[in-house]
Amino acid sequence: MTQNQLHRCGWCGNDDLYIHYHDTVWGKPVKNDRELFAKLILDGAQAGLSWITILKKQNNYYQAFDQFNAEKIAQYNEKKVQELMQNKGIVRNELKIRSVITNAQAYLAIQEQQGFSNYLWSYVNGEPIINEWQHYSEAPAKTELSEKLSKDLKKKGFKFVGPTIVYAFMQAVGMVNDHELNCAFRF
Repeated sequence: MTQNQLHRCGWCGNDDLYIHYHDTVWGKPVKNDRELFAKLILDGAQAGLSWITILKKQNNYYQAFDQFNAEKIAQYNEKKVQELMQNKGIVRNELKIRSVITNAQAYLAIQEQQGFSNYLWSYVNGEPIINEWQHYSEAPAKTELSEKLSKDLKKKGFKFVGPTIVYAFMQAVGMVNDHELNCAFRF
């Protein structure tokens, strides 16, 4: 059986970019602080847009935001914000751009206190929550847990971290495994 014949979650369809993302990224546990920070920023950038839009711009985001080096981003000034506003390779929403700076500052505070990965994964006791959906449409858009984490992230100063964004983030970084039961890429 070839990779193309294996069953995948229905949400990824036939788009090569989505298929690659589904097969190699989505739902695989991530415990690296910088990777988690980058993914949270990218999920926040998606707000009001489709995920494919952000996937297509992902490399541009890494370039525009110094490979998601939070120490550098936390120091961005008004000139840098205006430069980013002219960057056609990213979503040029001023609130979203400014939120990356704010989020970098909040991230650094958490990282210094306990580590970002430790903080996030403590919400699931260090292990992925494994759901058993027959069809991807059964998965919720948000949960009590994503609402709790969202509220805490906001309290810590993060922006663009509503419960729906946080749940999508939790799915993407493997804190929650929402692959369909018959998905060949589930584990």
